[in-house]
Amino acid sequence: MVELKIVKIDVPEGCNIILGQSHFIKTVEDLYEAIFNTVPQAEFGIAFGEASGDCLVRCAGNNDELVKLASSKMLELACGHSFLVYMKNAFPINVTQRIKTVPEVVNLFCATANPVEVIVAETEQGRGILGVVDGFRPGAVETEEDVKARKEFLRKIGYKF
Repeated sequence: MVELKIVKIDVPEGCNIILGQSHFIKTVEDLYEAIFNTVPQAEFGIAFGEASGDCLVRCAGNNDELVKLASSKMLELACGHSFLVYMKNAFPINVTQRIKTVPEVVNLFCATANPVEVIVAETEQGRGILGVVDGFRPGAVETEEDVKARKEFLRKIGYKF
């Protein structure tokens, strides 16, 4: 028997999240190093749902508020071998490639500032993430004016020259 659930993750103003899957207890320490060594000014909280042994939510970070937020949301998700990062003063684009190189990371579900709905499957054994709904659905194809605005925005924030 499988029961599907939806767990909402609201992202506070000025924050982004990264939700992924990993496979080892040292995930929180390795993710901490990956983020801090890539963007030293980033503020973040990391939570990892342990899937064996004590089955605890392991947490780390350099911002107590974000650590509490990540750990409480991971406890609500209750999905083994998954991790959640809340971060400020950095964008996921700055750290996702580095996070992907952490040996125990096996998958990223999303990296976003949008509200997220996590689709969770629950069985007798436990819970797992099936996928995510990241933000809202598109309503139209961009116009020439939209293309111009997109390009101007990317240059304004420094991601294109």
